[in-house]
Amino acid sequence: MTEHRKAYICPQIFDGTAFNTDSALIVDGDRVAAIVPTGDLDDTMPRRRLPGGIIAPGFVDLQVNGGGGVMLNDDQSVDALRRIAQAHATLGATSILPTLITDSPDKTVAAIDAVEAAVAADIPGIIGLHLEGPHLSIARKGAHEARFIRPMTDRDVAILIDGARRLPVLKMTVAIESVTPEQIRQLTEAGLVISLGHTEASAAQAKEAIAAGATCVTHLFNAMSQLGNREPGLVGTALSQPHLSAGLIADGIHAHPDSIGIALRSKTGPGRIFLVSDAMAVAGSDLREFRLGTRRVLRTDGRLTLEDGTLAGADLDQLTAIRNLVRWGFADHATALAMATAVPAAVIGESDRLGCLEPGTAADFIHFDPEGSDPASVWLKGAPLTGA
Repeated sequence: MTEHRKAYICPQIFDGTAFNTDSALIVDGDRVAAIVPTGDLDDTMPRRRLPGGIIAPGFVDLQVNGGGGVMLNDDQSVDALRRIAQAHATLGATSILPTLITDSPDKTVAAIDAVEAAVAADIPGIIGLHLEGPHLSIARKGAHEARFIRPMTDRDVAILIDGARRLPVLKMTVAIESVTPEQIRQLTEAGLVISLGHTEASAAQAKEAIAAGATCVTHLFNAMSQLGNREPGLVGTALSQPHLSAGLIADGIHAHPDSIGIALRSKTGPGRIFLVSDAMAVAGSDLREFRLGTRRVLRTDGRLTLEDGTLAGADLDQLTAIRNLVRWGFADHATALAMATAVPAAVIGESDRLGCLEPGTAADFIHFDPEGSDPASVWLKGAPLTGA
């Protein structure tokens, strides 16, 4: 036994796949060493008994537009990324893809540069970048600014391929209207994770994009062609196509709980539905409003809207989304937790190091009361961060 090993004892420990009961999570410095039955613990090992509740991996959130009072669109810097990551770590999301919403080409380059620098500086929580636009459909733009939406060019492809080479993960949301199947093929072959969203795509068009390499759908139900009787749209395609995964904002605002329940019961695998926060600058703060470009975004009764009422991101954290799914009766705790940990990690090809409590992985974990409403206690790289 080394001096910096410690055991955390809890009735239930979720390892990313299943629950371990009456067990202990052994942490060795900043790494997970093992999960073992409490009866197998060395009597001399320092330990902490956590009363009730669940220990789980830190959440993996693939759609984080901002936090701690900062939007990535406003500040593409290492300091801004650090502040956003810190805000989400306090909410239990210890691995995030900061997300740049549709903006100018220069900001795309600046975001790639900033994330590369943040990863090089080992800023906790920054695992890559998500570009949500600018190659979207104006008809399904939502809160994205129409003046920045445009078709993808050869120069864009070159910048993105270079970005994929420089970053651990580069995920991009595109619309069929603004990209070609050949461009999707080039990008996925270069290592990008291509997600379909903000689009009026038909099922046939979506299947062409899947054949070209698209593997994901951005915020299921929102800003996309809907399921109809003669045209499945992107919603129907996401649920029926086995190799598509789909992000979901489970706040009961972006999608009705009954629609979420239908989706969870209908999804064909191995692709899975996973949880995203779609969080904005207010996450982890008491801010009541902020600016998205030149526009005000108002925070009222759990929703974020432009002044005209258009939804602009979500006022949501992953633990609340998990509790919602369980409370609505659509998932047990193991399923809901996997949707915020192991499933999104697999979507970006990082299931061997994120969203799980396997030996050798970073000791990023949370402890929470599944029946309560209090925030989780959080450990980041083995160190207590908040409430711990």
